[in-house]
Amino acid sequence: MRRIGVVVNPIAGMGGRVGLKGTDGAVERARELGAEPRAPTRARMAVESLAKHAPDTTILTASGEMGELTVSAAGFDPDIVYAAPPESNAADTCETVRRFIEEGVDLILFVGGDGTAVDVAETLTQLAADTPMLGVPAGVKIYSSVFAVSPAAAGRIAATYTRSEPNEVMDIDEAAYREGEVRAELKAVVNVPVADGLQSSKQLSSGTIETLVEGFVEDVDPAVTYVLGPGSTVGAIKDALGFDGSPLGVDVWRDGELLVKDAREQQLLDVLGERNQIVVSPIGGQGFIFGRGNHQLSPAVIRQCDIDVVGSRAKIDDIGVLRVDTGDAALDEALKGWYQVRVGRFERRMLKVV
Repeated sequence: MRRIGVVVNPIAGMGGRVGLKGTDGAVERARELGAEPRAPTRARMAVESLAKHAPDTTILTASGEMGELTVSAAGFDPDIVYAAPPESNAADTCETVRRFIEEGVDLILFVGGDGTAVDVAETLTQLAADTPMLGVPAGVKIYSSVFAVSPAAAGRIAATYTRSEPNEVMDIDEAAYREGEVRAELKAVVNVPVADGLQSSKQLSSGTIETLVEGFVEDVDPAVTYVLGPGSTVGAIKDALGFDGSPLGVDVWRDGELLVKDAREQQLLDVLGERNQIVVSPIGGQGFIFGRGNHQLSPAVIRQCDIDVVGSRAKIDDIGVLRVDTGDAALDEALKGWYQVRVGRFERRMLKVV
């Protein structure tokens, strides 16, 4: 019977839908903007999946929002190894991981983003522990290859994996990220379960996109409200449309006018028209079009829009499939299927959301 340590970062991902692109150092601002906790729901989805595949698992966790509430809600009777304060922080995550190692867990299942992954990985490194770790994606930034592609996949992997191997933990500077610059850094190499359903760490892109942009601009409809996602590919479209967009944010444009720059979820909902089109480019090396770095594009927004996927030939050749992780299981299921991805002025390629 497997013993798994579960630790939840309760504030992970809160900044996403309100346009903060992360929560490190911005919790109070996120709350002022109306952000709600995202991690507990993601954690429960993962633990419920774990219960489905391995109901006899022994779970160790921290008290309260750092794990106990979620694990109990999913039907387990957890062993509490750390009494967490009401307002927990990175130090509490690290201490919980230390307790897991002392108790000899077989796997650490953490819920958060890259910052939480770094906290767990650095603690394991300090303790010289080779215990595998696996992430439930709940943060805004998910660069590391220690995460499952979804909460449900994380639970399944935790229950069924048979071996682990070294993999990368990455993180970026959130302050620079909010200013439109990505500074990624390798933080640690840790053991991670080997299984289908893990995401790649490298967000790669290459190839020219000039003809892609030309084709998009030629097809612009003045009656459509365009919701333009983050990234360099869509950024080139923003430039061609004649406005200085937010490189890592979501902008709204219609008929020659920039309606909202770096929009939050509610601003998007307020400005949508009768005909709306989301323009997104998959993350290179991963394939995600929703749920990684663009949480402003919430289920409520997506349901009111058509979806236009764009990407360079090199990027599309590299990823093979598209992925979504909106936090809404019904919507994720509805989004599955084949999409025409614009790769040139006239050329499109068929790619499937899996």
